[in-house]
Amino acid sequence: MKKLYPESKVEIAGFRARYYDIGLDIATFGRYLPFMKRVVRMTRIKRDDRILDLGAGTGRNACLMAKYLSEKGELIGVDISKDMICQFEKRCADFPNVNIINRRIDQTLPYKNDFDKVFISFVLHGFPQNARKVIIENAFQSLKQNGELLILDYNEFSLRDIPFYLRLAFKLMECPYAFDFIGRDWKQILESNNFARCEEFTFFKNCVRLLKARKVNTF
Repeated sequence: MKKLYPESKVEIAGFRARYYDIGLDIATFGRYLPFMKRVVRMTRIKRDDRILDLGAGTGRNACLMAKYLSEKGELIGVDISKDMICQFEKRCADFPNVNIINRRIDQTLPYKNDFDKVFISFVLHGFPQNARKVIIENAFQSLKQNGELLILDYNEFSLRDIPFYLRLAFKLMECPYAFDFIGRDWKQILESNNFARCEEFTFFKNCVRLLKARKVNTF
């Protein structure tokens, strides 16, 4: 997989992709899965929802969401890494209404007014701002009117103001794009892109946030 953004850490392949979940569990001392179960509950998935999961990765989050769907519901994941997609397909094999496509999320997607929810988890920060704008536009175009965009990612914060151990972890683990991401007003950015009714829920000493926003009527 050729990277468009060599400094990014969200375009994952090879060894890192094959052991991604194990590494994540070790890095979070086993807290990631319980945390994601809590976040998924907060998304308030309806049984017949159609969900688009951008940067779906290994499918662990997709499986958590799929458990809330009926046979009429559907989840489609999008990811660029064939190694990640292989894991997604194995993990989600028991959910016939869950599928994944191999495509970049920062290029135009083939959806328009198709989904009730668009979910993107710890992916947006790993792109330069011009690519993030395309991703937000893809989410907007993919959502039905009053559909909901759900962004789980870093909150806005100053590195100076967070505990030393979190500051050190951020500097060691994150790519340069993430430093730009935490300095931007994402509620204002979403509102300027025709999203409204923003809600936010913060975690881990306000360093992580679930941001919800609705696609408003643009007629």
